[in-house]
Amino acid sequence: MSAIENRLQELGLALPAPVQAPPGVELPFESVRLLGGLAYVSGHGPFDGDRLLVTGRVGAEVSVEQAYDAARATGLSMVASLKLALGDLDRVTSWVKVLGFVRCGPGFDATPAVINGFSDLLLALWGDAGRHARSAIGAGELPFGMPVEVEAIVAVA
Repeated sequence: MSAIENRLQELGLALPAPVQAPPGVELPFESVRLLGGLAYVSGHGPFDGDRLLVTGRVGAEVSVEQAYDAARATGLSMVASLKLALGDLDRVTSWVKVLGFVRCGPGFDATPAVINGFSDLLLALWGDAGRHARSAIGAGELPFGMPVEVEAIVAVA
């Protein structure tokens, strides 16, 4: 078991099933694209396999606390995809850049507080290697009605 998987266990967390295309369906993109020591991770949401865990607009149907939890769940989904792509999470040497989108209700502007759920997870799992540059952007709509979507660039060995 990798050091990161041990840390997940210490925190009482489990990776969800990674999001994958249904059998027989070929997507025009990859969830994780490895190139030159970097993993470019496509947008992820709060999924467990193909099950979306929460929907709605933050500041309307979804509270900031619920959205923070959704961002954390999004992080776990992304880590599951990285494990599938890399085989070993200890291959992650640093989180480089995170771009977070928050589906906002009218007047909601606390997007950084929501994406902190994602960032805080990375810091809890990777320590200093989890530090990253980040943007947190408000959006009118996100795929499938999810409240949070995050993409990332990750350095790998």
